[in-house]
Amino acid sequence: MDAKIKHLEFIQSAINRMAGNSFLLKGWTVTLTGGLLALTFKQIDKRYLFISFVVLLLFWFLDGYYLSRERRFIALYDVVRAKNDEQIDFSMRTRQFGKSCRWIVCTVSRTLLLFYGGLLAIHLTMTLFL
Repeated sequence: MDAKIKHLEFIQSAINRMAGNSFLLKGWTVTLTGGLLALTFKQIDKRYLFISFVVLLLFWFLDGYYLSRERRFIALYDVVRAKNDEQIDFSMRTRQFGKSCRWIVCTVSRTLLLFYGGLLAIHLTMTLFL
């Protein structure tokens, strides 16, 4: 039983790292895009708006990547949780869950779409007024 608990702890720490990375990306996205949008209004320069848009897209895709990896580890956790103690091999391979947790599907998931889509709507609105 100790081996199973230790394996689940390893997987849980990977899940926590992915969630932490996603949280940091969202914070950096708001900080950088907000700062660049403020510069856009101050100097009326569309280059800042374009750079902010590129930053937003890059962080959106990177956040989708971390979410897909997090979901793979959650699926691995569920598999390990159901195993017998004799079957525990401490494997951290998540490749078998790739089809159910695709990167592009996670990029357009509801949570990321609401967050980054809202920021994208702000960008599009600003583009119309500049």
